[in-house]
Parts: sequence; structure tokens; C-alpha cells
Amino acid sequence: MHTPVTIVGAGLGGLTLARVLHVHGIPVTVYEAEPSPSARTQGGLLDIHDYNGQLALQAAGLMDEFHAIILEGRQAMRVLDPDGTVLLDKADDGTGGRPEVQRGELRRILLDSLPAGTVRWGHKVADTRALGAGRHEVRFDDGGTVVTSLLVGADGAWSRVRPLLSAATPEYAGTSYVETYLFDADIRHSAAAKAVGGGMLMVPASGREIFAHRETGDTLHTYVALTRPQEWFAAIDFNDAAAATARIAREFDGWAPELTALITDGDTGPVLRPQYALPAEHRWERVAGVTLIGDAAHLAPPNGEGANLAMLDGAELGQALAAHPHDLEAALTAYEQVMFPRSSEIAPFDAEAHALMDMISEKQR
Repeated sequence: MHTPVTIVGAGLGGLTLARVLHVHGIPVTVYEAEPSPSARTQGGLLDIHDYNGQLALQAAGLMDEFHAIILEGRQAMRVLDPDGTVLLDKADDGTGGRPEVQRGELRRILLDSLPAGTVRWGHKVADTRALGAGRHEVRFDDGGTVVTSLLVGADGAWSRVRPLLSAATPEYAGTSYVETYLFDADIRHSAAAKAVGGGMLMVPASGREIFAHRETGDTLHTYVALTRPQEWFAAIDFNDAAAATARIAREFDGWAPELTALITDGDTGPVLRPQYALPAEHRWERVAGVTLIGDAAHLAPPNGEGANLAMLDGAELGQALAAHPHDLEAALTAYEQVMFPRSSEIAPFDAEAHALMDMISEKQR
């Protein structure tokens, strides 16, 4: 089968691209390894920024749908010392420009905006190969293949499309997250819920941090960040939830009990999330008929920008293709010339985060 535009990956970037192409009347097919939209949970809260993610949603014509899923009050932020001392307690006054939504809800409105059959579920890519003249073949695990005039890799860190363009592979970034959830927190975990407040909690310390979000209702979603080698985590059996929880909690001995409760009182077993990154200046020479968006192009450690950049990549690529309907290579060149410098300029923390950390350091003196 031959398709003119083929996207591998139905994450936020790939779906934004598909939606913008649909808005401009350009046929597109998305292939996704997951068997269905509900095959797994889609992560926690995302703050969608007015300078990138929201611009992508405007291009997709979905701002009304976006506003309908915003969780009011979640831009509030608290920063605590490990002993529980409040360093910052910032209310959500609605002017932050970064409203929070559930990732799964954002994905849903993108999926709902596409014609039935645009996304082909249960298509895990085995490999890709160039056929010449800008055409590429995608082979799936079940043996099926498609041939396409434009192949877009929106397939994340371990992209099967990236090798057509680059020999770069992600490397461990030095930090891993351990993820837990506390449900019905206001009733069942009241001290932890009070510590988190109405939005986001940060507890920074050298080599170890706790982040938590208040999600829909009174669910608390915790990310414990530890700067440790991969071998350290490999020695922990995460299949034994109790033992793994105890081992992670030991790294926070002496911290306030309402903070360590975010680890020890989890209603789900701890899940390990190692963080990987591509080289900061990752780019490639123009190859006819193929490009990358999102983490496939510029995977970085968590910096608050990943999902927003993926969506903006998708929107801008879609707009470039619409602006050059008879010159595919001009469209890809225009997209990459903007995307490359933008992605390499994103630092681990943006200017606002630097200012916040400076303020915290001052209060800790």
C-alpha cells in the first residue's frame, strides 16, 4: 500500500501534525504500536504554554476544546525545604500562561478531531528503509508494509525512523524518576495533600528531589528524582513493590513525614522512569522524504518543554507542508531550519525556573 504522508507514532506531536494536515485538506495516516487509544494510561498533568503548545493548538483549530479541559487552579506552586518549611507558596491567579491539563484528555481531543481510520492501531514498526527518489518503506512486526512519499518519525526516544537520518542514540541523562500515585488524598492522605496544596509541589535538594501534582479530583501524582547511575537502580527489584518503596524512601531519611508519605503511602507500586537524552545539538543533513518531530528529533531530560515542543513541531511541519504543496523538500527544509535551533536552545531549566531556584537559594541562606 502507498500513502502520501505517513506518521509513525500517535503521541501528541504526531496527532497535532495529523490534525493540522487534516485542517489543510492533506491526506495522512498515523501508525501506532499501541492496540487502542485506551491501551495504557497517558501520564499526568501537562502545562501547555502560551508561547509554543497553545500556538500548536491554535494552528489545529482546537482552542475551544483545550479550554474545556483546563484544570483550574493547578498553576499554583509550593516549594518546601526537606524539613517541611515553606519557601514559596504561589497561588494560581490565572495569569501564568501555562494552564494544566491531563495528558490523556489532551490526546483525546486530538484523536476526536481526526476522521475515523486516520490512526491505525496495533502497528508496531520493525524497521524502515529507503527505496530511492524520496520514497520509504515501513515494515511492521506482523510483516505488513507501507510505502510513503513522506515519512515522519513521531515515535519518541527509541525511534525506528531516526536511523534513516542520524546515527545518534539516546544516552542515560544521569537521573531517574520513580513514580507513585496517592488516591483520595484529601481524606486518606491528608498531611501529604496539605503539603502539595492545590497545584504543584517541589522539594529540591542535591541529587534528590520530590515533585508532586494534584491531578483530577484529589489524586496526587508523585515523581521522585534521584541522580544515581543506572546500576544503582538495577539493584532494586521493582517487581517487589514494598521492598522497592522502602529502598527509595531510605534516600529521604530525615525528611518531613508529610513529604516522605508521598513515597511510602503510594496506592500504586513504584514505577521506574530512567531519563535519556540525545546530544543537545542533534541534527542531520536533509534526506529526501523523511523527517522527525518531538522526542525522536530532540529528546532531552525533563524541562517542562517536551510535549509543548513536540506539538509545535507537528503544527509547524503541517503548516510548512500546506505552504509548499508542490515542493516537499522546500517544506521539510523550512521546518527543519526553524526546529533545529529552537530545540538546541532549550536549557534544562528555562529563565523562569532559574529565577525560582535563585529565590529558593536566597531563602535557604
